[in-house]
Amino acid sequence: MTPSPGIRHLLAFAAEPGGGNPAGVVLDATGLDEPRMQAIATDLGYPETAFVTGREGRRARVRYFSPGAEVPFCGHATIATAVALADAEGPGDFVFDTAAGEIALETARDAEGRVTAGFTSVDPAQSTLDPDVARRLLGILDLSESDLDERLPLAQSFAGNTHPIVAVASRELFDAVGFDPAALRSLMDECGWAGTVTVVHAEGPDAEVFEARNLFPVVDITEDPATGSAAAALGAYLRDRVGRVAPFGFTVRQGRHIGRPSELRVNVPVSGGVRVSGTATPLAR
Repeated sequence: MTPSPGIRHLLAFAAEPGGGNPAGVVLDATGLDEPRMQAIATDLGYPETAFVTGREGRRARVRYFSPGAEVPFCGHATIATAVALADAEGPGDFVFDTAAGEIALETARDAEGRVTAGFTSVDPAQSTLDPDVARRLLGILDLSESDLDERLPLAQSFAGNTHPIVAVASRELFDAVGFDPAALRSLMDECGWAGTVTVVHAEGPDAEVFEARNLFPVVDITEDPATGSAAAALGAYLRDRVGRVAPFGFTVRQGRHIGRPSELRVNVPVSGGVRVSGTATPLAR
């Protein structure tokens, strides 16, 4: 199938040339029904494709599709869409209405002329993993409770999507994490985890840099290069579950394990949604 015209191809959150997470963006999807949007996303094969299904000034209705299903929210495709809109219409603020809720965005041009963008997540929420789910998840990741960072307890965090957060104490074990994609996909579907399983390593709860691996088994994809919703969920988890005193900021580095280095900047206010910022550039095809 040939993709429909009007698709923009962008790389979000690239830390260096060759890094970042690819996203498709359709700025006018008003004539596309759900099966057609899903077919385009499947044909592109990017982790997500964003479709602007309606506009009222600088407010947009946006839907997100992975190659396998619609997802409520996608951070890197949100950044890509905001950059595409700012390129077309000029920088400034936007509001996206998504299945997860209202997302506020700011865009601007930096000193080098690139468009940067930041989104503020919906209000986050934390919850404890069911013990049986936790046991099964660790088994799939070939980890034990003794492998985890006791300062960062196993939990799940919502900031648009629900992400289980697994903090590994040892960098060596973090680098070595592997999993059976079919088994993890089955557990994720059972638990309603539409986004990723977030595995992190840091020197401590107050670290300025967290390295993340976001596991996302769908079609031919196993690991996501950059995950904005997971970065927001991690920020909310550190504030609301771990007790890190806000406001604070940190950087998430991701994608090294699959050869697509990415960097996301996270700012956590005293309360409410978490801000994730970065940029997106055209993807050469």
